[in-house]
Amino acid sequence: MLLSCQSGQAVYELRHEFGTSGWIRLARERSRDLVRFLDREFGLIAELTAARAKTFTLGDVLAARAESRASAGRAIGRGRSLENALEELVKGLGLAYELRTQFIGRNGQTAPCDLAIPTAAEALVVCAAKLFDSTGSKLTDAVREIEEMAEVRLPRQFVFAVVDGIGWLSRRADLRRIHALRLSQRIDGLYSLAMLDSFAADLTAAARRVGLTVG
Repeated sequence: MLLSCQSGQAVYELRHEFGTSGWIRLARERSRDLVRFLDREFGLIAELTAARAKTFTLGDVLAARAESRASAGRAIGRGRSLENALEELVKGLGLAYELRTQFIGRNGQTAPCDLAIPTAAEALVVCAAKLFDSTGSKLTDAVREIEEMAEVRLPRQFVFAVVDGIGWLSRRADLRRIHALRLSQRIDGLYSLAMLDSFAADLTAAARRVGLTVG
């Protein structure tokens, strides 16, 4: 459980619940609240009960280390799941698209995007899909990509961004940078996973404005 409290996911869950990731201080000052939280979110009591009756071997330690690496793989999978959700949405609208590409904008410049409609070479709508359950430089890189999309875009091109994941809670300055792009109308929409219906409506309207046929 010590290792669980220090894992990336647990750190962000603690910060979200208590406003701090300092679990040692929480254990000293709010032990009951911390135990209730860990039991609710991670099954603390059941895990400890099972652990007390078990004899641990080197194999158990190695398996735990392998699980931490698998968790990183699942985080990548979660990011792909957001892209998959957007892909299914675009398919449902009957629009042509390309995934994870570079679209062409002003003066022949290019910028990365996770979704280009109808093609990267003749993009009329582009979208960034950024879901992170852990923090780090990748989030800042994601913001730079969205800023680059806003910089390169042509006046007739629509730029949308869908961001989600608990990792953003520790990068609020980065979130503010993306929000500033929306406030200044340098991008045309900013959404979370819970707002996909709004994204679908705005995407439909944008597609029709640029002359694309929506199914």
